[in-house]
Amino acid sequence: MRISTGQMFQQNTNSILNKQSATNTIMAQIDSGKKVNTAGDDPVAAIGIDNLKQKNTLINQFIKNIDYATSHIQQAESQLGQADTLVGSMKESVLRGINGSMTSAERQVIADDMRQSLEQLMSIANTKDESGNYIFAGNKTNNAPFAFDNNGDVVYSGDSGIRKSNVAAGVQVNTNVPGDAAFMNAPNAMGDYGVNYSSTQQGDFVVSSAKIVPQIPAVPHVVDVYQFVFTDNGTGGTNVEVFNSAVPAISVAPLTAFDASLPVKVNDIEVTINGTPKAGDSFSINEVAEVSIFDTFSKAIALFESGDDAQTPAGQSELAQLLNNIDSGVNQMSQQRSLTGNSLKVLQQYSDNHTDEKLINTSALSKLEDLDFASAITEFEKQQVALSAASSLFSKVSSTSLFDYI
Repeated sequence: MRISTGQMFQQNTNSILNKQSATNTIMAQIDSGKKVNTAGDDPVAAIGIDNLKQKNTLINQFIKNIDYATSHIQQAESQLGQADTLVGSMKESVLRGINGSMTSAERQVIADDMRQSLEQLMSIANTKDESGNYIFAGNKTNNAPFAFDNNGDVVYSGDSGIRKSNVAAGVQVNTNVPGDAAFMNAPNAMGDYGVNYSSTQQGDFVVSSAKIVPQIPAVPHVVDVYQFVFTDNGTGGTNVEVFNSAVPAISVAPLTAFDASLPVKVNDIEVTINGTPKAGDSFSINEVAEVSIFDTFSKAIALFESGDDAQTPAGQSELAQLLNNIDSGVNQMSQQRSLTGNSLKVLQQYSDNHTDEKLINTSALSKLEDLDFASAITEFEKQQVALSAASSLFSKVSSTSLFDYI
């Protein structure tokens, strides 16, 4: 078969260009350290590389979310730990103040110390993070969540919002503790009602429980303030009668002999009274399902500041109720702190999982795209020799002329 001069030139040119392209490809691989720089280098490997890189990008975002969540949860856990220690110290102060041998001046010293501790507890509850956001404010992070109102009571202006962080596919972890859940909404230790003792109380008794108990047949629940009045039964004991808040008051539980071993029942409410009330004693109950640790300590401080009221039978009964509510508040903070500890444990587990997965992906990625430099340099040398040979041959063939042989 005869080959024209044009065909010969074209074939040799194509051969040289192909070898130049192969040489350039190897040079690019050596320069980048990757054997797959474009999809054209290895289409199948390129798909795998792209998938692995996307996975690692997502893992990196999850790790950043975990770091953010860990930082905020650790701060909340630390502050709750400080609050727990402070509240424990304040409880000890309340127990000291109950001591009957103390004078009014000594109780005032305790009250002053507790008031400073209460302000410190308020400062903890109003802690900010590194960005200036209040960590116990729920979703209302721009304003201080806790403040004293005109009556000296602590009010919460945050909300119950829970902020979450995505730490894995389909997995979210809480990154904050709302202030109401940590400090405001502790269960009332007595149940569903709080007690207001009369300053004229003479008997040694305390209400240990006041709960709503469903009755059979059902009894409609009536929200009201109930007054418990004790009278002489004429035989050395006492009777108890319960009135509502109507004017004039209406008896809602008939006059019965008081028995400390049995609860006093009013509609669907059962009230357990421990001790020995005297004729003429009375107290009232009003519905209080939750209590605030701030208000509990504020009431104790006010009682210590009121002279000898803390030593009266009514004062002693109220302090017993406050101590129970302090324990409830401590338990509430401990539960929230425990939840932060669980969250930190979960975050660490997911962080370890992501680190392991990223290591596996990176290893697989290396096998797909990393260049074997020894093989690449050897191939580069071969391509250079081939290119040089093709160029030399083309030069000789192209310079050949028939006239040289005539």
